[in-house]
Amino acid sequence: MSILTVSWSWSEILWVALIGFCLVFILLVALIFIMKLFGACFQIRHQRSTKPVKTQPIISQEEIAAIATALKIYHSVLHDRESEVVTILSIKRAYSPWNSKIHGLTQLPSRK
Repeated sequence: MSILTVSWSWSEILWVALIGFCLVFILLVALIFIMKLFGACFQIRHQRSTKPVKTQPIISQEEIAAIATALKIYHSVLHDRESEVVTILSIKRAYSPWNSKIHGLTQLPSRK
């Protein structure tokens, strides 16, 4: 006896639909709880892995300015002076059917 030859009554069809809807709803609620559990586990794990940050010694503004100036002088000595001329070269490319736009156009049909 195949499923196509069984005559289903309306009460059986409604029960199957009700069970299906309830099953989907229960699984969605279970997934929500599982995801909240994972979030709590990862949050606890993250809190365990983070260590308190040690305080850095305070540097005065004069020391910061001296370090920045020293770095600027050091990097300017490393690079050669370049000419501030922009050169644009024109390159001639040979014809290629790959870059031709005319081959991509649709040919018009001939009218009689």
